[in-house]
Formats: sequence, structure tokens, C-alpha cells
Amino acid sequence: MIAMTILLLACITFGTRYLFLEGRLPVRLGSNIKLFLSYSGPAVLTAITVPILFVHEKQLDTNIANPYLWGALAAVAAAYKTANIYWTVGLGILAFAAASYLSL
Repeated sequence: MIAMTILLLACITFGTRYLFLEGRLPVRLGSNIKLFLSYSGPAVLTAITVPILFVHEKQLDTNIANPYLWGALAAVAAAYKTANIYWTVGLGILAFAAASYLSL
């Protein structure tokens, strides 16, 4: 049953991507749909990162000593200032490590 579910999900994913990426097929999205889909990336990223940042040991952690929060703030600031993925990741990890070390 699990293998069948994985196979069906793989077929659905391939089918939807093939329809929109194959240039010879007459499937085109309207401007409203394209605008609507442009919000899906930030929405998914937010849904993934917020629990990692704020939930620890099944408790909401909004403490100022939360190293995940400091790492995320440094990464956002680096992304805004540099627009470089390497600086963003590096400064985020550095801030997280420093905050983890200082909170011990």
C-alpha cells in the first residue's frame, strides 16, 4: 500500500510538472494564476521554518536566548544586505553557533 501511494504521488508530480514545462503542449497559465503561484514558495518556506525556530520540546520558545532565532535574524539581515547565498548561510550559522555557545 505504501509503495502504491509513493508511485501514485510520483506520477502526479511528474504529470503536473511535465504539463507546464513542456513547451510543445498548449497548456498556459493566466496572469492571475501566475501571481497566485508566486506566493507558494514563501508560504512553504515559512511553514517549514517557523516551527523549527519557535517550538522546542513541544513548547513555544520566544525567549531572547533562543539561538535559532538569532541565527535566523542574522540570515535574514545578511540576505537583505548582500543577496548572496554563501554570506547568508555563513552568517546565519555563525550567529547560531555564537548564540548557542553564549547560552551554555
